[in-house]
Amino acid sequence: MQGSLVAGRYRLGDSIGSGGMGRVWRAHDEVLHRSVAVKELTAALYVSDSEGARLLARTRAEARAAARINHSAVVTVHDVLEHDGRPWIVMELVEGHSLADAMKERERVEPREAARIGLWVLRALRAAHTAGVLHRDVKPGNVLLARDGRVLLTDFGIAQIDGDSAITRTGEVVGSVDYLAPERVRGHDPGPSSDLWALGATLYTAVEGRSPFRRTSPLTTMQAVVEEEADELRHAGPLEPVISALLRKDPADRPDASRAEQMLAEAAEGRRPHAAQEYVPTRAVDAHVPLPPHTGPRAAPTATGAPHPRSGGPTAVQPPYGPAAVAPRRKARVRVIALVVALAAIVGGGTAVVLQQWDRGRTTAGPSGTSAPAPAPGATKTGGTEPTGGLPEGWVRRTDPFGFTVVLPGEDWERVVFDEETRQVDYTPDGGKHFLRIAADDSPDFDDPYEHLSDLDQQIGGRLVDYRRLGLQRLTYRDRDGARLEYGWTALAKDTEFPGPYRAVDQMYISRDGVEYALYMASPAADWDTTREQFRTILQGWREP
Repeated sequence: MQGSLVAGRYRLGDSIGSGGMGRVWRAHDEVLHRSVAVKELTAALYVSDSEGARLLARTRAEARAAARINHSAVVTVHDVLEHDGRPWIVMELVEGHSLADAMKERERVEPREAARIGLWVLRALRAAHTAGVLHRDVKPGNVLLARDGRVLLTDFGIAQIDGDSAITRTGEVVGSVDYLAPERVRGHDPGPSSDLWALGATLYTAVEGRSPFRRTSPLTTMQAVVEEEADELRHAGPLEPVISALLRKDPADRPDASRAEQMLAEAAEGRRPHAAQEYVPTRAVDAHVPLPPHTGPRAAPTATGAPHPRSGGPTAVQPPYGPAAVAPRRKARVRVIALVVALAAIVGGGTAVVLQQWDRGRTTAGPSGTSAPAPAPGATKTGGTEPTGGLPEGWVRRTDPFGFTVVLPGEDWERVVFDEETRQVDYTPDGGKHFLRIAADDSPDFDDPYEHLSDLDQQIGGRLVDYRRLGLQRLTYRDRDGARLEYGWTALAKDTEFPGPYRAVDQMYISRDGVEYALYMASPAADWDTTREQFRTILQGWREP
């Protein structure tokens, strides 16, 4: 099949994955000259005509289901066609590998990373449910981890669409039995909460390295899903109450998507979500959740995001997904909150940790988990390094997936997404002890950067321990009005892995197209002379999208 031309347009390359129903090929679209993934339904080769017709209907339903969902966390379907009497689906090619493959390599996924993955899968499910689509087969193998840090949900092959007639036989149970919700095993009609159960089982598998209900046979596995509770979570950290909430037997007892999203966002910050506690009433809340090593420091968690009563300094606050934390001036508050979190605790990961080179030095996998070469060090796309062109020795230039270009002091500075929605990105060489944050706001609440920084100064001045404003001034940057705020404070040992005096600088300006850009850098005060010089070079090398 390799080298074949499908539908007179798609030239098949190498096979990048296969399963019981089909095979996925890397292909070249000879009309639009782009790389795509082509899914071949191989099962249709070995069934009767009537079964083949049903498989064709299911494939069309898969394409229709995915095509009606408009979300960046859902693999895009470009086309569905027939070739050699069989259905084929043409999809977005995702360079990366699946969550299942990641678990094979590492046995378990670190809880905060699992929470970030779960957050994006949940967003994909919310978009699907809004479009009237139930996925019905959420599992680690259908969660793709792209090289550029994206998380995508794929394989809507058994999805159910509101208003469509059934294409499964009466009494047929479809989906992977390990991840079937109890109501589906009992034969009840599934709903959005059934997909959330499957997400909970997927996250359990990710952090524990094993499926929560798998037994010796499909029948005993389904019996366990209905009658037994999952074994105690041992490696879930702040995700424990979230997973427990999603795995409640009664769908009415599970959190809805909005609440689950908020809880996952808190867990991604390393905080044990207090809202999840009502779903696990027999367990006490741990006021301070220790983070795994090498993930950056943490802030003292609170339920509401208010300053910790004993510290007098800011704590981890509700992420931008919470209902009240950022009202009424949403975007400005989001950025203020994000900076307060970073300043108090020097958070390297924030809400969502996305390492730029998540699996450095290894091969990565295609859409179905087969290996593909890692990008070359000099690649310019998806955060790759560009020619240095006159930069100081050792510095590198990178084009960020959000479109801007930044220069960095070395190859070891990892990319970390603090918040996808508000386009806040960190670069850090050491898990957040030193870091650069870049934020872009295309609907700023202030038309004057100086006023914005003045407001920020007031916000953090009463929260940071030993806060000292060292400078607040208007300036001109790239022929645009801007402002710069410099300050210091003391990070406390109970709030961070990097306690002691800290310094920071925050420079803002509004571009010609009305986007407010902020470049912020922080480090221990003892390193400030070096950090100040680095920041100067970063400003010189900064390029807007």
